[in-house]
Amino acid sequence: MFTGLIREIATVKRYQNNILTIRSLYKANVGDSIAINGVCLTVIHVNSDGFDLELADETRSIIDESKIGGRVHIEPAMQLSDRFEGHIVQGHVDCIGIVGTVTARTNATDFIIKVDPKFIAYIIPKGSITIDGVSLTVNDVYDDSFRLTIIPHTLRETLIGTYGVGTKVNIETDLFARYIDHILQHRSAKKSMSWDDVDKVQALY
Repeated sequence: MFTGLIREIATVKRYQNNILTIRSLYKANVGDSIAINGVCLTVIHVNSDGFDLELADETRSIIDESKIGGRVHIEPAMQLSDRFEGHIVQGHVDCIGIVGTVTARTNATDFIIKVDPKFIAYIIPKGSITIDGVSLTVNDVYDDSFRLTIIPHTLRETLIGTYGVGTKVNIETDLFARYIDHILQHRSAKKSMSWDDVDKVQALY
């Protein structure tokens, strides 16, 4: 599990034969889970200046491979002893979004992100969303897009400040929205919600 708070902006040294080699100051261990631009991957080898991770075919079929080149956001998985900030992030990318517009405001910048409409149900006004591994708050939701208002600090400390119209981004939607939708869709239309169903929903929180 992750929080969507970026630890470091690292650099991709190489991506070959499903193996991603990262140059980073972070000292990883073999077996560690590390999110790279929001994608949860496992460390398979430690190098003097970073580490290697392996991408499964399923992962490669969902993400845009342009997001694993150049500079990338990294976040190690949370430990039980860590202070919980940000929001609950699994590192499981749901879809690819595309920056539609970028509008500078007085003390923030608005980004409109376009997505496949089938994912809009999991994007909630004032709810949480993860963009390339960065925990953010959704302001408005439309038929096939949503609006983010990003403060200067986030623009400076993440790669989002370099994004423009047409930039592709990894998106992880709201965990609780996905779980609740799955429960509601897979119970019989004639069956009222049981106490087991209630317990499952409560367990999400």
